[in-house]
Amino acid sequence: MNLTADYHTHTPYSHGKNTVWENAKAAKAKGLKQIGITDHGFNHLLFGLKRKKLSDLRAEIDDAEKITGVKVLMGMESNLISVGGETDMKESDLQYFDLYLCGIHEVLKYKKLSDFYNIMVKNYAAYKLGRTPSNKTIETTTRAYINAVKNNPIDILTHINYKCYCNLEEVAKCCADYGTYIEINTKKRHVSAEELYKMAATGVRFVIDSDAHSADRVGDTKIAEEILKESSVPLEQIDNIDGRLPKFRFQEYKAKKL
Repeated sequence: MNLTADYHTHTPYSHGKNTVWENAKAAKAKGLKQIGITDHGFNHLLFGLKRKKLSDLRAEIDDAEKITGVKVLMGMESNLISVGGETDMKESDLQYFDLYLCGIHEVLKYKKLSDFYNIMVKNYAAYKLGRTPSNKTIETTTRAYINAVKNNPIDILTHINYKCYCNLEEVAKCCADYGTYIEINTKKRHVSAEELYKMAATGVRFVIDSDAHSADRVGDTKIAEEILKESSVPLEQIDNIDGRLPKFRFQEYKAKKL
């Protein structure tokens, strides 16, 4: 299994250690065709990307692509900020980006206090106590993910089920219907081999991403390889390996709407 592209990497525009160029250089050294620069979304209270920095980021991305020859996509790991499925990627922001990722993170400005409580507090409390959240909490998180996929042209859901638990099969079914990929994250184990297999059975497509916060981890596949050996998921269902590149819905959306 050879990785073709890594669509989830961070830079100092959020809290990555290395520059856009250094990440792209690492991608070239690994033989990757594409890399996504996907810093944390605007509503991340500690490490969020700043809208006033978007033009600077684009300039660095264009330069890195010219120098390395690797296709460098300007993306963002947006934050899911409401049970209704809203993210911190506004319609007016879409024009600046090539790639639309979305995940749930801890230190966020949620739309409402109730969203913060129902999505984060209930899940995180269960995580810290080593417990499974209540069925109601799982249903709420599931609804938030599904609403996000239905209402936004999200390319990839990142590290799904990490500290925020959902019905993975139901979310995977929705992703399969709408053309959103589920990430197999190699920074942390966020699903079990059995869970990955059950998601795959829905027909959803996957990408393997490093979630690199330093250039030395760009293109890393170690955790993915371990879990795939345990799960028997067909490699044909992973669209950024062995020369394949994904077909992302965000670009199609932009072509039609913007």
